[in-house]
Amino acid sequence: MSRLLVTYTLLRLGLLVLIAGVLVALQVPALVAVLIGLVLAFALSQVLFRGMRARLAAELAVTRERRRAERERLRTALRGDDPGHPAG
Repeated sequence: MSRLLVTYTLLRLGLLVLIAGVLVALQVPALVAVLIGLVLAFALSQVLFRGMRARLAAELAVTRERRRAERERLRTALRGDDPGHPAG
């Protein structure tokens, strides 16, 4: 798994824990604090981690394209087509 994905996920979880922890310290019930934390952490992560999210999206796009190309190569090999010869 990508280190960037793990880092991004841990930062978002950390933000949730931080927000929920502050709310619990302010005497907000734990379940309500977690629910509010989920909403706030999502919104804040969109702003705070914008650059990291863009890098992650680019990395995932590269991985998706590599897998698509590999799948197509395997399908071609299974069909017995010559990749250098146009189908006709």
